Amino acid sequence: MNILKIPFLVKLTLVIISIIGLGYLLALGQSILAPFFLAFLIAMLFLPFANFLEKKLRFPRSLSTIASVMIMLVILTGLIYFFGSQLSNFSKDVPQLEKQFTNVFNNLQQWISKTFNVNTKEQFEYINQALNKLLSSSGVILGVTLGIFSTSLGFFFFCILFFIFILNYRRLLNSFIINVFDDKHEGKVREIVNEIQSMTKKYITGLCIQIIIVSMLTSITLSIIGVKYAILLGVLTGILNVIPYIGVLLSMLISCFIAFATGTPTQCIYVIIGYIIVHAIDGNIILPFVVGSKVKINALFSFIGILIGEHLWGISGMFLCIPAMAILKIIFERVEGLRPWGKLLGEEEQPNKKKKKYKISKNITLEEMD
Repeated sequence: MNILKIPFLVKLTLVIISIIGLGYLLALGQSILAPFFLAFLIAMLFLPFANFLEKKLRFPRSLSTIASVMIMLVILTGLIYFFGSQLSNFSKDVPQLEKQFTNVFNNLQQWISKTFNVNTKEQFEYINQALNKLLSSSGVILGVTLGIFSTSLGFFFFCILFFIFILNYRRLLNSFIINVFDDKHEGKVREIVNEIQSMTKKYITGLCIQIIIVSMLTSITLSIIGVKYAILLGVLTGILNVIPYIGVLLSMLISCFIAFATGTPTQCIYVIIGYIIVHAIDGNIILPFVVGSKVKINALFSFIGILIGEHLWGISGMFLCIPAMAILKIIFERVEGLRPWGKLLGEEEQPNKKKKKYKISKNITLEEMD
């Protein structure tokens, strides 16, 4: 059997063309692919529950899917109610917020007048010009807001539909992936598909546990500091923490803003210290012990992935890019020709590194995951 050898430059050209073509298709199919991928991740999370209903309780496939959808809708409704009620309470503090920022604005005006010799009248003229420009574009802002709202509704609607279809036809999809390849590779392909499915399920479950733990730690920390809406900010931090580095920084700025508006400027310093401690615990304890190192993406490619995800799919791409890269890493490490790419996405290997262990009690020991 003759093996065709392709020159390096030709191979490199084909790889670049493939990446460009794939990126174009991802950008073009954003409205379909983004909700489909999110539905896939949620389906992996609900898969053990659906299997339990079918195997242990003898539920039909359609009934187990409906039960999973109902639970997902209950959780989603609870989150919407929680954020809605918290934001409603926050609106009551708007007058205090305006008063606080009025004082800051007056102090800033005096500082500008003394430092740059710009009198108050000129400052107000600059502000009025900016406000007039903002008001003249209010129609555009309203249109953008309505567009975002309608797009979000469409996104979640398609996500729920895809979630139903993926759960209901999961065996058909699994069979299709296996049958695409030659019969002689069936055993290897089946093994790889099962391993990817298992690792993906563990990763998504670990990610959800990480969100819950970070939310609790942040809520407790902000409550001790005395920041209002500590639970709201804690849950927001847990969700934004899915976006590495940028997410925790953004949530810290929001918490500092709330602390400054409803408390004292000194609280902002405590908030920053608290977030540094929570982030250190998350990076050194929660992530290795809950999510595991096998699916951890290094900082460089995490940042590149966030930029590419935002460029292709907007805000949803920033949230979905890290799980997508983690799944790609799992696939790359199990396909012989793609293993170098999997190693490139992960952290540097340390062969002699021992797993971290923490003994909680006599019979319970917490060990770092692979």
